[in-house]
Amino acid sequence: MKKIIIVALMAIVGVVAAQAQKFALVDMEYILRNVPSYEMATEQLNQLSQRWQHEVEAVAQEAETMYQSYLADKVFLTDEQASARELDITNKEREATELRFRYFGPEGELYQKRQTLLRPIQDDVYNAIRQVAEQRGYQAVFDRASSSEIIYASPRIDISNEVLAKLGYSN
Repeated sequence: MKKIIIVALMAIVGVVAAQAQKFALVDMEYILRNVPSYEMATEQLNQLSQRWQHEVEAVAQEAETMYQSYLADKVFLTDEQASARELDITNKEREATELRFRYFGPEGELYQKRQTLLRPIQDDVYNAIRQVAEQRGYQAVFDRASSSEIIYASPRIDISNEVLAKLGYSN
């Protein structure tokens, strides 16, 4: 009899504990796709990235052209002239590498521009998610777009549209 009561009590505690944990899902890709300012900022970053990439490629191509010219003229050059041309080529290649790092490095201009343009939008989305979660009493909100572990989730726990409404965008 004592075992039955203990098992029943544990079952009741387990059910209550499971119900106490409320969680929700959001689809960040869906949310961000429906925020026009995010789309515009992303397009601006893409254009900037392409422009910088072309600039880096132009300098690298110039170094390659210098090298091909050097190879063609090498037999006619004195040692001093060859050394000078090799130095010019090395400097041009270094310039291309430095330019690539300045634009695309870990703390490069693209990263800084991304922080400037996207961070405020991402912060607004985060705050909207937090507000919806607090209003509805969720202890955790998971991003379904970035989690490959979620195989199935009921659409009832997806609060993406509520977050968009909180941001002022209705779908």
